[in-house]
Amino acid sequence: MGKRMLFGMIAAIVVLFSYNADYISAQSVSELNQKIQDLERKKANLNSEKQKIDREKQHVSQKKEANLKEQSTVQQQLEKIENQLAATRAEIQTVEANIATTEKEIAELDTEIKQLNKEIKELEDRIETRNELLKERLRSIQERGGKAKFLAVLLGAQNFTDFISRTTAVNTIMNQDREILEEHISDQIALESKKEEVKAKKEEVENKKAQLESEKASLDQLRAQLDEQKAEKDRLLKELEKEYVVLEEHELSLEEQQKLIAAQEAVIEKAKQLAEQEKQRLEREAAERARVESGTGSSNHTIVNVGNGKFIRPTTAGYVSSPFRPPHRPNHKGIDIAAPKGTPVVAVASGVVGTVVTGCGEGQKYHSCGGGFGNYVMIIHNIGGQTYATIYAHLSSVNVSPGQVVRQGQQIGGVGNTGHSFGNHLHFEIHPGGFKGQSSADNPANYIRF
Repeated sequence: MGKRMLFGMIAAIVVLFSYNADYISAQSVSELNQKIQDLERKKANLNSEKQKIDREKQHVSQKKEANLKEQSTVQQQLEKIENQLAATRAEIQTVEANIATTEKEIAELDTEIKQLNKEIKELEDRIETRNELLKERLRSIQERGGKAKFLAVLLGAQNFTDFISRTTAVNTIMNQDREILEEHISDQIALESKKEEVKAKKEEVENKKAQLESEKASLDQLRAQLDEQKAEKDRLLKELEKEYVVLEEHELSLEEQQKLIAAQEAVIEKAKQLAEQEKQRLEREAAERARVESGTGSSNHTIVNVGNGKFIRPTTAGYVSSPFRPPHRPNHKGIDIAAPKGTPVVAVASGVVGTVVTGCGEGQKYHSCGGGFGNYVMIIHNIGGQTYATIYAHLSSVNVSPGQVVRQGQQIGGVGNTGHSFGNHLHFEIHPGGFKGQSSADNPANYIRF
């Protein structure tokens, strides 16, 4: 609830309880007794309303406390998620680094595999060459009779020396064949070993890479889940913060309503005092008249109705700088009277002060103080049975307080430049029927000659 609305409520309800001195003086004792009873009843109703507001305020306070606890819980959950996210991101970086290392190993292994493939090709070529050589040797041996030929060579020796020579030659040939065969077998084994080695090494590195990629995929999924959880917690926290702001505004509204009730109680009490005083005055005058009529005394009292039922200018000097609702300011619901700072501002008619706002300094523009009015006073009047509310805004000083009875022409403050104001002036509004919001404002020029 905005301040302007609350002040409007205060003024509207104060209207119901305000007694202008002129109005009270016209009451009879019986009417005043009835008014006093009405005021007592309204005061009791206000007390009931105050208790209701107290309960509501306690309920709001409990909700605020629960909201803060939930905010704390969500904040802790957010911190936990953020820690998990940080750890997960670090793990992902580690895994990505390992994947990069593994990919480098695979690249190096591919180079090694190319070299091994080259060596394997050379081995395969040598093996193929030996295969052809061995086949040729076997065909040669078969064509010459195999071992029988070697024996014939030995037996054909002419002497022992020739035999030794022939034996050595045969052994050399046989040793060469054996060496060829052994080299052939060795190369075959080496070939198979290199193939197995390359195959195993490549499978190992590829498996390692696949495992790392699987681990990274799991971590990416976890990070996505944590990001989603974090977003949800952030959304919930923002909703709680918004809810808390609403609760605070509600609590402030309740506090304003408490001030409203206090103001009403003060006005009721003031009205009661005035009614009691007027009742006592009427009773004294009645008693005095009775004594005069009976010849036992004389009267020194005269019943006087104070006030002429007309409004006067709200300032002692100045000129109208902005009229009521000009074309360029359709929401301007009063008139502005430009005057030097401190120029006296007076009550346009007798009445009871309903609302007073002070403490607003110059430079507090827009709606930062007094709902844009800055320092201001609202007075409730009852003239000829008609209720009016008048507002005096942007004051540099205030001389009255809520519930105070003021007389027409009495100074209530000075012209100023507080609130949403640009230059020293008085913003003046009049609300016939009492303040019921900006819609109840009427053109002051209809009531006062400026």
